[in-house]
Amino acid sequence: MPDKKTTRLPIIKINGNISQNDPDLVVRETPLTIFLNGAEFVTLVCSPANLYELALGFLCSEGILQHKKDLKKVALEEEKGIIQIETAKPVIEEEYFMRRYITSCCGKGRSSFYFINDARGTKTVTGNISISIKEIKNLIMELETRAKIFQTTGGTHGAGLCTPKEMLLFFEDIGRHNAVDKLFGRSFLDELQLEDKIIVFSGRVSSEILIKVAKIGIPIIISRSAPTDLAVKIATELGITVIGFARGDRMNIYTHTNRVKI
Repeated sequence: MPDKKTTRLPIIKINGNISQNDPDLVVRETPLTIFLNGAEFVTLVCSPANLYELALGFLCSEGILQHKKDLKKVALEEEKGIIQIETAKPVIEEEYFMRRYITSCCGKGRSSFYFINDARGTKTVTGNISISIKEIKNLIMELETRAKIFQTTGGTHGAGLCTPKEMLLFFEDIGRHNAVDKLFGRSFLDELQLEDKIIVFSGRVSSEILIKVAKIGIPIIISRSAPTDLAVKIATELGITVIGFARGDRMNIYTHTNRVKI
């Protein structure tokens, strides 16, 4: 049934030589504009749910919020697609927010493009955690089971925050970055420790996703999809275990295999 995350639209379905009018459930998409300390900061295109978590998680992954004491006030105007966030201290100037520059990755001489804010707060992840092949398979099965919107629309990505034994949080969104940010936002609000946690993910592990994970300090990311070469390079240097193509009995372990009990 439709809810605020989905809508039913009239479509024509084609199956071979047969066509028929048959309404279909389609995932909803909406803009959310973040105003930071009274100034328009950024607009995210997202699924219209868990908007508090999305906005706060986005600011966490950008290094603007690090501790709950950094947050002064949040006011969501859902009908207008606006969220007002006030921080306890001044933050990075907006003019620098999306500026690109070239830097040497992790001091090892590799030149890579980053947003200027990506260079802030990124450090080697040293979380002491391990996971077995069986536990990886169980977490991927849980990810698939919880992805209810994807099951009915095929239009979302899912992300779960886990221990090796269980999934603690799960969110879906039309954007894979958004799904991860919603995890971060809820973890921020609940003041969860993340150094011993795992992210299980449905989407491609790009360099942007990897950097988000590094900033938060999570040591393992498991995905049903592929990583990019730059994500693997960064993960190698920052101490993050990347597991991709985790489907059924198959998976690829790309980096820091010492955390996987084989």
